[in-house]
Amino acid sequence: QVQLVESGGGLVQPGGSLRLSCAASGNSARIYTMGWYRQAPGKQRELVATISRGGIINYADSVKGRFTISRDNAKNTIYLQMNSLKPEDTAVYYCSHRPIGLTNPNSWGQGTQVTVSS
Repeated sequence: QVQLVESGGGLVQPGGSLRLSCAASGNSARIYTMGWYRQAPGKQRELVATISRGGIINYADSVKGRFTISRDNAKNTIYLQMNSLKPEDTAVYYCSHRPIGLTNPNSWGQGTQVTVSS
């Protein structure tokens, strides 16, 4: 498994922006699909966006057009640019890694809190 370390959460007003980062450590050749999930209080963890090693991207419908996921393979790092944030985006955001051949992630970061409130 790879180790994942997130950064960049915080408090922002509605309509504002935040950028999350997640750095993966381990064998670069084994780092495949990385992504972001989030979990709000009382709710299940849900997918936000994923990006494969080759750049294939998937977004949840709720964030399309507002969030952008990107990846720097040389740094084993992914980013989530979040614009036009809404109160319903408030959650703990988790970075994930899914190795090739698996259906679900098997590594998670510690989580970073994103709070959207006036």
